Amino acid sequence: MSKTATITIGNNTYDMPMRGGTEGPEVVDIAKLYGQANVFTYDPGFMSTASCESKITYIDGDAGILRYRGYPIEQLAEHGDFLETCYLLLYGELPTAAQKSDFDYRVTRHTMVHEQMSRFFSGFRRDAHPMAVMVGTVGAMAAFYPDSADITDPHQRMIASMRLVAKIPTIAAMAYKYSIGQPFVFPKNDLDYTSNFLHMCYAVPCEDYKVNPIIARALDRIFILHADHEQNASTSTVRLAGSSGANPFACIAAGIACLWGPAHGGANEAALAMLAEIGTVDKIPEFVQRVKDKKDHTRLMGFGHRVYKNYDPRAKIMQKTCHEVLRELGIKDDPLLDVAMELERIALSDEYFIERKLYPNVDFYSGITLKAMGFPVSMFTVLFAVARTVGWVAQWKEMIEDPSSKIGRPRQLYTGAAKRDYTPIGKR
Repeated sequence: MSKTATITIGNNTYDMPMRGGTEGPEVVDIAKLYGQANVFTYDPGFMSTASCESKITYIDGDAGILRYRGYPIEQLAEHGDFLETCYLLLYGELPTAAQKSDFDYRVTRHTMVHEQMSRFFSGFRRDAHPMAVMVGTVGAMAAFYPDSADITDPHQRMIASMRLVAKIPTIAAMAYKYSIGQPFVFPKNDLDYTSNFLHMCYAVPCEDYKVNPIIARALDRIFILHADHEQNASTSTVRLAGSSGANPFACIAAGIACLWGPAHGGANEAALAMLAEIGTVDKIPEFVQRVKDKKDHTRLMGFGHRVYKNYDPRAKIMQKTCHEVLRELGIKDDPLLDVAMELERIALSDEYFIERKLYPNVDFYSGITLKAMGFPVSMFTVLFAVARTVGWVAQWKEMIEDPSSKIGRPRQLYTGAAKRDYTPIGKR
C-alpha cells in the first residue's frame, strides 16, 4: 500500500501521495492540493520543495556526499577526466574505451565557432566584463546554429548539446582574449579539452606556448568538481527557461546570467576580495575577531555552504589540487596566498569555526588556485560556466525528455493593494 500524507486545513483533511527516490528524504506530492483545497504552499527559496524528478546528481549535505549518476565525485576527480564526466552526465553511464574515443573526437571537432562570431565580439566595449560577453555571445549562438534548435528532434538535441560543451570553452577563451586586447587563438585538435582551453587563453601568435600538464590536470579536476550540482539557482533557471520550449542556446545563456550573481558563481571572486581586504597575515586575528563579533557584520566568504553542513566533498579535492598548483608554480611571495593559507589553518583548528562547521568550501580553494594559474578575477565565473555547461545541458535534456514536464509557473502570496477604482489624473 502506497504511503500518504494527511494535510489538515480547518475542518477538512486531504490525503496527498508520498514518493520516495533512490536515496534522500521522501517527498509529499502536492500537485493536486490547489485543485482539492484551493490553497497553495509557501516556500521562499524552495528550501523544502522538489521542483522536478532527476536521475543526474545526488547530494546529501549533512553527510558531505556528491555523486554524478551514482558515482562519488572523489572517484571521478581522482581517476577520470572532464570529458569522461561529460559523457556520464549526458548519457547516464561511463563510456567504454571506444565510446570515450569517439566522444572525445566529436567534441574536439566541434570546438571551432562560426567565423562570423569573431566579429560579434567587436560590438562589446573593450573593457566589458567577460561574463557580460558570455551571456550575449552564447545567446547569439541560436542565430549561428539554427539547424540544431529544434528541441523536439532527439538528434538535434544531441548536436546542440555537443556544440555547447565543445564551443563554450572557445567562446570563454575569446572573451578573455578580448578583455586583454590580444588576438583570438584557434583551438587545436591535437590537444585534450582542458589543455586546448589553456592554449586558447594563454598562447599568442608571436611564440609557442607549451601547456603545463600539471596545471592542465588541475584545471580539468576543477571542471569535474563544478560540472553539476543538482537543482541550484542556475540549473533551475535553465530548466525554467527550457520548460517554455526555448532553444537550448537561450536556456544556457539564461543559466550563465544567473551564475553571474555573487551569491552563486561569484562566490570564489568574493572569497578573493575578502582576502584582499585582510591584506596581510598579521591582520588575520583582528579579522577573525570581527567575524566572531555578533554586533559586527563582517562576513566570512569561502567558508561553509548552504547545502553542505559537513565538509564540502569538493573542497577536499580542491584543497589537494590547490596545493599541487602552488608547489608546481613555486609561488612563495604572494601576500594574498599567504593570507589564504593562514586563514585555512585557523579555520581547520579554531573551535569557533569547527563547531559551526564553517569549513573552507570549494570556492575558497578554487579562487586561490585560479589566481595562481594566472586567471584574472573577472574570469573566475566564466570558468565556472565552462564547467557547468555540461550539467545544464544534461538537466535541460532530461527535462525535455520527461513526459510529465510542464512549463514552470510558480505561485505567489499576494500582499499588494486590494481592488480599488481608477481616479482621473485631475482628481489625484
